[in-house]
Parts: sequence; structure tokens; C-alpha cells
Amino acid sequence: MAQAIPTASIDVPASREIGRLRSDTPGPTLIAVAAIHGNERAGIEAARRVLRTLARREGLIRGELVAFAGNLAAARVNQRYIARDLNRAWAEEHVDEVMRKAPADRDAEDKEQLELLSAVEEAKARARGTVHLIDMHTTSASGIPFVLFGDTLRQRRFVCELPLTIVMGLEEQVDGVLSAFFTRRGCVTCAVEGGQHTDPTSVDNLEAALLLAAESAGIFGSGLLAETAAAHALLERRRGHLPRVMEVISRHAITPEDKFEMVPGFANLDRAHADQLLARDRNGPIRAPRAGMVILPLYQGQGSDGFFWGREVSSARLRASEAIRHLELDKFLHLLPGVERDPTHPSRFFVHTRVARLYPLDVFHMFGYRRIREGDEVLTVERQPG
Repeated sequence: MAQAIPTASIDVPASREIGRLRSDTPGPTLIAVAAIHGNERAGIEAARRVLRTLARREGLIRGELVAFAGNLAAARVNQRYIARDLNRAWAEEHVDEVMRKAPADRDAEDKEQLELLSAVEEAKARARGTVHLIDMHTTSASGIPFVLFGDTLRQRRFVCELPLTIVMGLEEQVDGVLSAFFTRRGCVTCAVEGGQHTDPTSVDNLEAALLLAAESAGIFGSGLLAETAAAHALLERRRGHLPRVMEVISRHAITPEDKFEMVPGFANLDRAHADQLLARDRNGPIRAPRAGMVILPLYQGQGSDGFFWGREVSSARLRASEAIRHLELDKFLHLLPGVERDPTHPSRFFVHTRVARLYPLDVFHMFGYRRIREGDEVLTVERQPG
């Protein structure tokens, strides 16, 4: 890894494309997106470093690695966003709405979104193999880097090559994220939280994660680059004694009117005991419901996620989940009391809550149904395709 540099001094690229390396040998494509939140610049420098490393080994490379800046306008002023959060805007209906707008009616993020969408689609169109996408972030809290993804089996295989804590179910808790959008469009995706915004080592963490993601995607053969051993060792050290796999149980959503304030001192992956004070808002104290993990506590002005609540996942439970999904036993879920399959969407079920109390939602988690939305007496449970 190169010498750590302050993230505030990272130059914002003049154009959307940070860099590209394309081999004459066909192979997979890896698309890296940095700074979709404009105050998260570490991924920009991480992408530049990895592109330089691979350029020195060009003869070992196949396929293409290309890196894009996500929100250039916000990055230039070092803000999370200008008008709205660009990483909450990737629902299909919202993208369609932005496309229909007259150019004069588009806000700053509308323009950024359409340019980024066009750039990614162009990279996909010239791909000569499987397309992978990694979205690189940093956090307002200090703490350990981790990786998250939509819970499909091929995305599990992709991220398991990264020796970071894996957080399952986080992507599904939030609507409109970039990685979920491109999963639905056939890519293998993940997102990496590299550390705190202002921590110079966040660049090192994201550099290591991107290099190992390129190896996992097949941009170069396993073990061919000496730098991957150092990257692996660095991320192992960063993870320390944290669990290898965690899952999100719930999201504490907030609005500006809530006057939400996180209790100081929580890291982005941090243990909490039952009844521990986590935050305060206009209604009073917010306490831990039981022993578990605080994930991504909010310590910045902008944002709609106060924190996420999670727990450790055992390796045995993970293996059982994979076996069940390989056997495609979810085809029988509609036989459970109170469960109906959505006839228009094969990966979605409706669960009547009065009957669903007979069994826990863990049943659906085992099959990868982690996107859960609550309605009037009905839960909608859904998983990513693939």
C-alpha cells in the first residue's frame, strides 16, 4: 500500500471516468464507483492506485477495469450531496422519472445520475464477460471497514474473497441504492465501507478491497500479483476480532424533524449490550433492544439512516442457508400458513402478520429474502434475482 494521504487533499477528477485499463484478452469487467457521496473521496485515490498497479502488470490482465466518480458536483464542494442523496435514487421508477424530466427541471443529482448511468451502461455494453460492480464508501464514524451486498449466491462468492466483515441484509434495508439497481440489471455487485471519511488509512483499505475484488472477479489470476498478499494481510488486520459475517435486523430511519443525535463514541461496527443508550431524539432516549451490533451510526448532518442494528451469523447457519438455496426449497414457501407468492414477481411473497407470528422472519432470511417492507397487516418479503 502507498503512503496514506489526507482524504481532503484528494483531487477530484475533471471528468466522470477516473481511469480505465482494458486488455486485448477478453474477460470480465469490473466497474468501480467512488464518491457517489461527494464527501467520500477515498475511493477516488484508491481507484487511481489500483489502476497504476495493474498497468504495471498489463500482460497479466484480462477483461477491463474502469473507475467512475459518482457525484462530481458534490465532490467538488466536499458535501454528501447537493439536492438529495444520490445513493437513494436508484429505484427503477425514479430513474424513469428523471429521464422524462425536461433538462431545465433536473436538479444537480438528476444530472449526475443520468451521466453515471450512461457511463456504466457503456461499460456494460463493451464487456466481454461477466460484469462486476463495486461501490466504494467511507463513513462518518470511525471503525472497521466492511463489505455489504444483495444476498444472492453469486454475490456471496464474489465478496467472500475479501477478508473483511461481511454485513448481510444492509443493502436490502435501504431503497434506491446503486448496487441493488445494477444487480437487477445483471451485474455482480457489492459495496465496501472503507473507514472514516477523514482517516487517511481509508484510502489504503479501499485500495486493498478493490485490488482483491479485481482478483475475485477474474481480472487477473489468483496469486499472480504479489500485491494481493499484502492487501489480504492489511484487511485481515483491520478486521481484527470482529465476526466474519453479520446480518442487519433493523434500520432506525430518521428525518430532520426527529432531532436525532447519536451518542458519541460508537464505531461503524460496534457491540452494544441490552438496554444500552444508543441515541436520543425528540421523543427521548433510544436504547438497544438486546445485545447486538451497532452498524453505521450517523455522526454527520446529512443522512436518513440513524443507525442499523445487527447480530453475528454463525458459519454453520451460513452453510445451511446456501444448501437450502441450492436445493431451491423456497418453491415451497407459499405452503406456509399466511404466505402468498406474488403472481407478478417470482422473488416476492406476501406474509399476513397475524399468521406469521407462528414462525420467525429468520425463515425467510435463510432463503435470502431480506428485503422486508411492512404494510397494513401484510409484510412484503423479497430477494434479489440471481
